[in-house]
Amino acid sequence: MANPNLTDMTEEDAADLQFPKDCSSSRTEKIEHDVELDVSVVKDEIITSDPTCRVCKSALTEPYIRCAVCNNTDLCPFCFSSGSEIGDHKNNHDYIIIKNEFPLIHGSGWTAKQELEFLDILQECGFGNWEDISKRIQEKSPEECKNHYLQYYIDNPSLPGLPRIKETEASLFGCEPIPYLFKLHDLEEPPRFATNTLNCKLLAGYNATRSDFEVNFDNHAELLVSDLNYDEFDASDDHYELGKALHIAIVQSYNNRLKERMRRRKIIRDHGLIAFRKTMSWIQRYECTVTRTLAERLLIFMQLMGGIEFDYFMEGLHRIGKLQNYLNKLFEFRNNGLKYFHSVVMFQKLSKLRQENERERKQYLNNPEYSWKSILPGCNINSTSSMPNVISQRKTAPPLIIKGLPGYEKLTQAERELCSVTRIVPANYVDFKQLLIGENKKNGYLRLAQARVLLKIDVNKTRKIYDFLTEKGYINKSHQ
Repeated sequence: MANPNLTDMTEEDAADLQFPKDCSSSRTEKIEHDVELDVSVVKDEIITSDPTCRVCKSALTEPYIRCAVCNNTDLCPFCFSSGSEIGDHKNNHDYIIIKNEFPLIHGSGWTAKQELEFLDILQECGFGNWEDISKRIQEKSPEECKNHYLQYYIDNPSLPGLPRIKETEASLFGCEPIPYLFKLHDLEEPPRFATNTLNCKLLAGYNATRSDFEVNFDNHAELLVSDLNYDEFDASDDHYELGKALHIAIVQSYNNRLKERMRRRKIIRDHGLIAFRKTMSWIQRYECTVTRTLAERLLIFMQLMGGIEFDYFMEGLHRIGKLQNYLNKLFEFRNNGLKYFHSVVMFQKLSKLRQENERERKQYLNNPEYSWKSILPGCNINSTSSMPNVISQRKTAPPLIIKGLPGYEKLTQAERELCSVTRIVPANYVDFKQLLIGENKKNGYLRLAQARVLLKIDVNKTRKIYDFLTEKGYINKSHQ
């Protein structure tokens, strides 16, 4: 960019660059006059791309020379001081010294060169990574980089052309957050299942044709008022007021039961629970994040909020589950020594190959023909006498896949391995653990026999849980 004090700096910069021309005073005056006329043309120009020298084709860095007569003619200091000429460009043409050492934003204290360098580094490192940005910008701390960007580019942008961004949901999140896509009117035909069928029972006996239930909630509520005799008490009787109050209480109780029946019917309709297939697919959506068991337990909150509000609630939990699954993947990659994303593809490919080889190895070992016992002396492979022993051996159950099950996040790595090997659901293990620890606090110790009475599960599983908790110091063994 042209320097504002071009007339004063021309002779000084030419002397520094050892300009070889023998210029007369009249020519110098003419050059100064012409350059002053050209300043208005190039004063507002901003250098945005990396220029190259027209003569030697090398990349130019400030300061360098730009011809004020020819278009797109930039020269490096060496070619300029040598008086090089190319095409229509002559070494006696007026010139401009390009420097980006002037302040681009008033009062910022940063030069134009630093601003361009800062924006390039910001795009590479990303917003918020101020530590890495400051390491690549000399003499600027992370706090200075952060405050400069927020002040001059976000809070109070002064450069022309910067967009004015209003803080709306669309600008902050990219688009307006929508929990899911839905139709205003359900075009699916309501189910019409026959009475006493399984699907009818799953819909709680709802009949879509009548918009009513085959058997209403609290179906025997009418028995409260069926035998009610309104003329039971006479006005002259001493207990008339008491009997009247009793009748009113019975009728009010009946009305409360009708209100509860209508409330439950409204929940069924507002949440679209009459569409059985949609409801089942909706619950299956959360199997890998919220988990089906927890989703079914959360259905009780339908009574406290509307359909859209409950969907927002479930979608929020679904999003949390997805983030947890993503973080678990990152932890798994880091535990396996991965530091870069480009290594993940090879790791997953090798893990899949390893699982296939492990599966083939187990199948090979389970085949009695390839058992090491078959090569012992006196052992006949085709003998049927040895087969019952092989067949009678009880196969160990494969480890249970507990990832994503309720309570998985509450376990340590050792507890996860225990639950997987013993095939115990994490939520049940947490309950067992709290039960045994509570009993241990009462007596100061806990025996294996007591643990078996408390848990009432397989004795082998109880033994493994008991030994694990004892080893970790959660419970104490009896000294007797």
